[in-house]
Amino acid sequence: MNRQPVIRVGGAADAEAVAALHSESWRTAYAGIVPPEALGDGLLEERREVWAIRLTADYGEPARTPLLLIAERDGETVGFAYLVPQSDGGRVLLDNLHVRPGLTGGGIGRTLLREALARTAHAPLYLEVLRGNTRAVAFYEREGGVRTDERDGHFPGGHVLPEYEYTWLPAARGGAD
Repeated sequence: MNRQPVIRVGGAADAEAVAALHSESWRTAYAGIVPPEALGDGLLEERREVWAIRLTADYGEPARTPLLLIAERDGETVGFAYLVPQSDGGRVLLDNLHVRPGLTGGGIGRTLLREALARTAHAPLYLEVLRGNTRAVAFYEREGGVRTDERDGHFPGGHVLPEYEYTWLPAARGGAD
């Protein structure tokens, strides 16, 4: 039986768990897509630094402050999503959506995405996904994402890889325009 996770708002105390899950997820999902050196020994430490900064930064005002959503089962972090308000016309970037490897396909990602959509009902929600991450691309398309752009994504170590942008408009999900 796949129990749905509890979703809660995360904070600085979650930085270590998020960094570990993020690193593990990248190594699994991006193997064969991203050059191996970008997924090597320094990845966990680099992710720790990124999340420590993101989760302790002062963004000045609530409307500009990112939101970390944590998916938990039995007190264990099994997934997360990170929403970042943009200044380009009110869009919100779903900067990360990760599920613990081994638990993908069980509804955790769908639950996180739906929570992200509910919390951004007033604004277009978009994300960037590597073109080679076909499993994620298929998931976002099944969940109603519309491909709105193609460009190059930049990874640690100077790696540049093709990516897609997917968007969910408020009107397409029952929100206001």
